[in-house]
Amino acid sequence: MKKTLLLLAFTATLLSCKNETKSEDSQETSVVENNLTTSEKIANANGFENFDSVEEINFTFNVKVGDSLRSSRAWTWNPKQNKVAMTENDSTATYIKGSNNLSEEDKALDSKFVNDSYWLLFPYQLVWSDANFKEEKNAIAPISKEKMNKLIVSYNADGGYTPGDTYDVYYDDDFMIKEWVYKAAGGGREMANTWEDYETFKDLKISKMHKSEDGSFQLYFTDISVK
Repeated sequence: MKKTLLLLAFTATLLSCKNETKSEDSQETSVVENNLTTSEKIANANGFENFDSVEEINFTFNVKVGDSLRSSRAWTWNPKQNKVAMTENDSTATYIKGSNNLSEEDKALDSKFVNDSYWLLFPYQLVWSDANFKEEKNAIAPISKEKMNKLIVSYNADGGYTPGDTYDVYYDDDFMIKEWVYKAAGGGREMANTWEDYETFKDLKISKMHKSEDGSFQLYFTDISVK
């Protein structure tokens, strides 16, 4: 899976989680009841099994820092045709996702889409992307300080737009994500954000708001529609 975070560089393709010592409360890629992994349980709790019927998704990706709106991009995605269109600053551009030999202009567009759609549908990326997983039970969530389940999601440190990043995902007993911590590759930047304001769109559950602990950073979605 590819991804990017243009403004804050904190969303991406994730890295491999290796050489970790297993504790009593953690295990590699554990399988839960019904032969589903935790990652599959999270995806399905958010409506993943309904995605195949989706013809079109529209959404606007917004980033606000303090009182300043730093980014706002409107997207139309037709998954079955792999067609993607973005409107930003009154200009619209389109490309075919997954095409070979994308132009530099289309690559720049693709990197924005990967980033924005990754935030929108991260629970599905747990199934779509080639990630590694490790679990911890009874972990303390960084913002709420509540005891939750924790899934460490990581990708290999090659490929994608920002390889080597990792996410600590905190979820409840209903397999809904409540918080996560982004960790840049190489022990760089870290940032914790909420997952809140869930709404269902044609059986897809989407978190519309992500905030830092002090609320100074907000990444949120508007104009969502699913056909």
